[in-house]
Amino acid sequence: MSQTEHRRPEAGIFASGKPFFVGCNYWASHAGTRMWRNWDAASVEADLAALSKAGVQVIRAFPLWPDFQPLTAHTTWAQTFIEMRFGEEPLPDTPAGRAGVDEVMIERFRCFAELAERYGISLIVGLVTGWMSGRMHVPPAFERVNVLTDAQAIRWQVRFVRYFVETLKDCRAIAAWDLGNECNCMGIVASSDEFWNWCNAISSAIRLADPVRPVVSGMHSLLCEDQPNRHILIADQAETTDILCTHPYPLFTPHCRIDPVNTMRNAFHAAAETRLYGDVGNVPAFVEEAGSLGPCLSSERVAADYLRNMLWNSYAHDCRGLLWWCGHDQTELPHTPYDWVGMERCLGLLRTDRSPKPVMEELGKFGRMVAELPLPAFRRDAVCILSQHQDQWGVGYLSFLLAKQAGFDIEFQYADQPLKSSKFYLLPSVTGTWVISRHRWMELLHAVEEGAVLYVSSDNGSLEPFTGPFGVDIEYVAKAAAPGRIVNAARGLDLSVPAEFLVRYRNRCGEVLAEDGEGNPALVCNRYGRGLLICCNVPLETALVEMPRIFADGKPEYYRVYQLLAELAGVKRNVTRQNPALTLTEHEVDADTLLVVAVNNTPEELTDTLHAPGWKLVDAPIGPAPDAEGVLRLPRNTGAVLRYQRS
Repeated sequence: MSQTEHRRPEAGIFASGKPFFVGCNYWASHAGTRMWRNWDAASVEADLAALSKAGVQVIRAFPLWPDFQPLTAHTTWAQTFIEMRFGEEPLPDTPAGRAGVDEVMIERFRCFAELAERYGISLIVGLVTGWMSGRMHVPPAFERVNVLTDAQAIRWQVRFVRYFVETLKDCRAIAAWDLGNECNCMGIVASSDEFWNWCNAISSAIRLADPVRPVVSGMHSLLCEDQPNRHILIADQAETTDILCTHPYPLFTPHCRIDPVNTMRNAFHAAAETRLYGDVGNVPAFVEEAGSLGPCLSSERVAADYLRNMLWNSYAHDCRGLLWWCGHDQTELPHTPYDWVGMERCLGLLRTDRSPKPVMEELGKFGRMVAELPLPAFRRDAVCILSQHQDQWGVGYLSFLLAKQAGFDIEFQYADQPLKSSKFYLLPSVTGTWVISRHRWMELLHAVEEGAVLYVSSDNGSLEPFTGPFGVDIEYVAKAAAPGRIVNAARGLDLSVPAEFLVRYRNRCGEVLAEDGEGNPALVCNRYGRGLLICCNVPLETALVEMPRIFADGKPEYYRVYQLLAELAGVKRNVTRQNPALTLTEHEVDADTLLVVAVNNTPEELTDTLHAPGWKLVDAPIGPAPDAEGVLRLPRNTGAVLRYQRS
């Protein structure tokens, strides 16, 4: 068992084979973040009743840190610390007092959990909630303190978490403990070691108090290389927690706020990011927060289409569940962050009168549809290796999308991880002088010698050995004066690929699959042992990551390069289609039964013909079925589950 493999005997709602769940993040409609100090049980019950009736199955809830641990530091000369108090009152000589916890708040949370159980809602509890929607919330004792690294602040967080979990673990509605809401936003760490220590302290406190329920990461995006907390790593989160999560908002995630939210790029944002986390971390991952971020960014109809498409793709790609942000609109609240941030006021599934929006109707409908049909694992045909010193998210995202268009699915890993077993590898858009360590590179070349196919595209990256195995010499590398080209007249390929550098190949012994328009090789295939090495002199994936509308009808068909790669790798799917916007995942039930999830990733109705030689369509458990000729018609941004039997 690897150190990041799941360590619990039971992952609860996140376990493989459990139904895909739907729900939301929650703050009370009457008070938002002030719900605990302005507690109104009747209003909260009305909220939960409305959410449950509309189809919410899981809620992520937040015991706001300063409300539950309202510590004030009392100091003497030169701010020398003496003791913690509740305002002016000494801490009670009780377990709660020694943990600095307000017992009234604990009982309010218990009431909340009992109400959730009454309405059939499971809870994920974000424990250290010091960051929320653009505002910090910390006990008075820790104002202007880096609560991720300060030893005293961490001691009191551990005491709070240990007491909270120990006291409330008997609440049957609680399905999982979350470290807290986007705790990587609570302070800046100087190294991955500092944040690992914080995560390990909080996770250990949870596990000591409750060794049964899984621990969820709860972090904001781990993808932004230019963010202050770039030291917070997927692998570290997987080591210290049991379940990883994504918060895939197009507005905040690199390379996503480019196309309309109801088109292909964003239809796969949540699924691609969640698979990246789960694959690299080797633990379950789910979509913990998602949303269109209000009417200033999309209409209610478009937001509903976006959610429906995101749900279908998350379901098909083993993302375990999806929670919307958030339960209710907060248009009438005068306090911050709602007074500061206009975007935060209109993000609910329900309006202020608790009437459902179109997104709520879509979420509830989807949850009911898939409740009785958990999917087996989906087929993966290739391993995408993300190398060092590149934009790993951008390159991985585009590789995922090009593979989907080309009709196959990929699994992610990082170049410094042990090589995953496969017959088909992608090493896309390698850049710089630190691409992959020699021992990992030799391991990969050995896999090719044994029969695998490896594709490498160049963003001026250094690999050694390269020229011998790949059958080409690199004549020179220089700044590009014009976009690169991938031309194969016989296949109808003529693709313009913007690139910062021109890498000029001279072919020695390989098969030239495409030229650059000037007679020079651009895509070359060479036999290596029992396998194939394929090199491309332009960074196809990097070039497309910021290019708008590349997945729309009538745009250059860049995915056809990946189709060619799949052919050379011998990828043969059981069920195929023609339109690249119609994507398929295959889920083997047994040797003779196959479920296929077909998804239309466009805002228009789509018609295509499915081919399944050797298989007979039995039925469509969800959605429309193809006709006798295999013609499938899918409404915009929606999908279907098709059942085939071996014929």
